[in-house]
Amino acid sequence: MSSTILVVEDEPAIQELIAVNLSFAGHKVLRAFDVDQAETLIRAELPDLILLDWMLPGASGITLARKLRSDERTRTVPVIMLTAKGSEQDKVDGLEAGADDYITKPFSPKELMARIKAVLRRRAPQLTDDMIEVDGLKLDPISHRLSGRGQPLAIGPTEFRLLHFFMTHLERVFSRTQLLDQVWGDHVFVEERTVDVHIRRLRKALEPTGHDLHVETVRGSGYRFTSQIPKI
Repeated sequence: MSSTILVVEDEPAIQELIAVNLSFAGHKVLRAFDVDQAETLIRAELPDLILLDWMLPGASGITLARKLRSDERTRTVPVIMLTAKGSEQDKVDGLEAGADDYITKPFSPKELMARIKAVLRRRAPQLTDDMIEVDGLKLDPISHRLSGRGQPLAIGPTEFRLLHFFMTHLERVFSRTQLLDQVWGDHVFVEERTVDVHIRRLRKALEPTGHDLHVETVRGSGYRFTSQIPKI
């Protein structure tokens, strides 16, 4: 599944190599040569993952990683450190600063893509292409098909993304604001009541197989997708 990835790398040749491979894999690529440019891009659009070089002109990548982890808006964005520093202590410092993974230069594009996929699967499963099934409800992100107990279900694109997010975050309650940020993107400005409209549409799409009962309203908090249909 396409993701927005920010590449923070001051060496043009390396940045270009990474960007070309990410674009070829279907990702949207944002580029920055230093921390100031990176922060400007992040304020405009929150990326799904950040590839962050350690040694940057001005402030270091470690400094940016710590800032990202201290800010509620960016706290959960996956970060992969790219660096020529390869000692055990350097890796420990990078991970303690908030990096999810650490790749030592030089690295192959194939290894980088594998690391990105692994981090997204762990930190943002809704951004992967893995098929998922919950209580007979099967969702395929690649073919964009949904079925319940073998019966095809018609669903709109926004409801599909919403359901994918729910199914990869079972039993967790999300507020309307959190759902807007995660499904619509924090750079898209729509009213919170929009979520309610799409929740109703999602339930309508799941009604034929009874899976609408998995979508629970948590009074005063938001919505939750439960793994088992509650017994009445």
